[in-house]
Amino acid sequence: MAPLSSYVTGSWHVPDDEGAPLHDAVTGEEVARISSAGVDFGATLQYGRRVGGPALRELTFHRRAALLKSLASHLREHREELYELSLRTGATLGDSKFDVDGGIGVLFSYSSKGRRELPNDTVHLDGGVEPLGKGGSFVGQHLYTPMRGVAVQINAFNFPVWGPLEKLAPAFLAGMPSLVKPAGQTAYVTARLVELIVGSGILPEGALQLICGSTGDLFEHLTEQDLVAFTGSASTAQKLRTHPVVAARSVRFNAEADSLNCSILGPDAVPGGQEFDLFVKQLVTEMTVKAGQKCTAIRRAFVPAALLGEVAEAAAARLAKVTVGNPADPSVRMGALASLGQREEVRRALKALIAAGSVVYGDPERVEVVGADAERGAFVSPVLLRVDDPDRAEPHEVEAFGPVSALMPYTSAEQVIELAARGQGSLVGSVVTGDGAFAREVVLGTAPWHGRLLVLDTEAAKESTGHGSPLPVLVHGGPGRAGGGEEMGGVRGVLHHMNRTAVQASPAMLGAITGRWVPGGERTVTEVHPFRKHLEDLRPGDTVIAGPRRVGLEDIEHFAEFTGDKFYAHMDEEAARANPFFDGRVAHGYLIVSLAAGLFVDPDPGPVLANYGLENLRFLTPVYPGDELTVTLTAKQIDPREGAPYGEVRWDADVTKQDGSSVAKYDVLTLVARRDTSSASS
Repeated sequence: MAPLSSYVTGSWHVPDDEGAPLHDAVTGEEVARISSAGVDFGATLQYGRRVGGPALRELTFHRRAALLKSLASHLREHREELYELSLRTGATLGDSKFDVDGGIGVLFSYSSKGRRELPNDTVHLDGGVEPLGKGGSFVGQHLYTPMRGVAVQINAFNFPVWGPLEKLAPAFLAGMPSLVKPAGQTAYVTARLVELIVGSGILPEGALQLICGSTGDLFEHLTEQDLVAFTGSASTAQKLRTHPVVAARSVRFNAEADSLNCSILGPDAVPGGQEFDLFVKQLVTEMTVKAGQKCTAIRRAFVPAALLGEVAEAAAARLAKVTVGNPADPSVRMGALASLGQREEVRRALKALIAAGSVVYGDPERVEVVGADAERGAFVSPVLLRVDDPDRAEPHEVEAFGPVSALMPYTSAEQVIELAARGQGSLVGSVVTGDGAFAREVVLGTAPWHGRLLVLDTEAAKESTGHGSPLPVLVHGGPGRAGGGEEMGGVRGVLHHMNRTAVQASPAMLGAITGRWVPGGERTVTEVHPFRKHLEDLRPGDTVIAGPRRVGLEDIEHFAEFTGDKFYAHMDEEAARANPFFDGRVAHGYLIVSLAAGLFVDPDPGPVLANYGLENLRFLTPVYPGDELTVTLTAKQIDPREGAPYGEVRWDADVTKQDGSSVAKYDVLTLVARRDTSSASS
């Protein structure tokens, strides 16, 4: 059996030895061998830094996002192959889709996030400009730039496709190359995934490397610019986090570890009711999907004490319908664990848990299987436990990483909050209830111990992705035992791979650095109205000054009649004077914005295609009848849209009156056409 190859320094590396065997989780047959013997880990990291990093940093966020979309589309064409290979890990077709389609979905999601929420630039700004002096000549702003190292990504065995892709996507979008290290048991699936990615030629060279086998002396070569993202056991995370090099160089370390996640049934539930049934269905699903080998699976199920028996009976009845066996058989709902070693670990953990309670359903030592040998394959029965004393330590400390969960009673919201916290930090918890007051108390009480909380009622159930489904737009991680890190989380996951720096400078210099016009910086008033300029011709600082325009009482009254906005401050002199903010009748704020638009808009057809919004609008000074308005509109940020014949332009609008005071400030957002549409390549 040929050993798996690693992909390092731009080529496939065949191990120097025969490697250790990997076995089919269903049949026990050898499927591959694994070893990293002969890999030069120092050279591998250097290759990522010197080749992959520069290639990625040359691309804008939008270009990287476009490549992620192309990669997702490419992998989607090869899903069936990955499904087939995943059968050997013990995964059913449903499990494989959860893994494969979930990972591809992460790529699509980050591609969309990158195009919608990040600029078509290589720099991302954090917050607004901060004035640092009274005269306006000294300002500051935070900006994010990609770290100049490699994102070392160590993955768990349970999600050989989703795991690598959920780490790759935010790192790639940030501009940081990835070094993927899959867990041994299912590394052959990840290896094929990387073969498909490399073979596509979509990603820049050096953006992705793969190590099959041990990490050797990899950690000895880490620098302060590298990053480690780990998924696995809490004990292994602790060892890696305290590695001397990681500690000495303050290597950024993100851990997503095992956790004793809980689900709580609200006191409003009744047997046969909708929330009751939702709770039982979710519990059994989380026990059996991926044979319970999910870091987000429900390990502790808390139910009102009066319902403990009914929930146990309903869950056992539902578990009895779960067919265990060869995942290639369409009738099978739960496959095997990833390995025989994993089965023994589950059985050892079960011995400790059973000492704290009793078995409601299942037999830890025996299981009837369909289409396979129960002993040669890593099969185990779903096991539901009942622990009548929720104060027992075992269910809050011991995790059986398989199809195992423990039912426990509670008598009050205060008690169940305390019980949930005894998990010492979890990735996810859920509350199944139709009682909003109970949900609020429990969510706010348990939030400090959880990375994510699902509140499930009949309305949310229509679209809920479930307790155990991390979503790329939300953080995936948790405090304490769960690792203390956050994986994914939309743009948050991207920024984790970048360094935030505070830059202090003059407005003009800050604008030169960031590529944006900064208030206080130089404005350029040109003979050509900025609205007559195509996207390529616009520059930050291009300005039009228009006005003055007198605001008469007749304008205010006409606007009130036309819109129906007859708020007293606009229509009643006496009432307006009684208002502590006004000296008499004032113009509508939206009248001011409308008049400003009438001043700066160039009416003829031209490059400006549409106004698609205003942001950060503030009314600063009242406008009274007789005041005269002037507007200064300045191109603030020019953002070409990847693959489109137009881009986005953000304008700074400052509306002032005759004494120079600002009455309104806001950003105008427009779509502006390119002059050369051939440059809008995808």
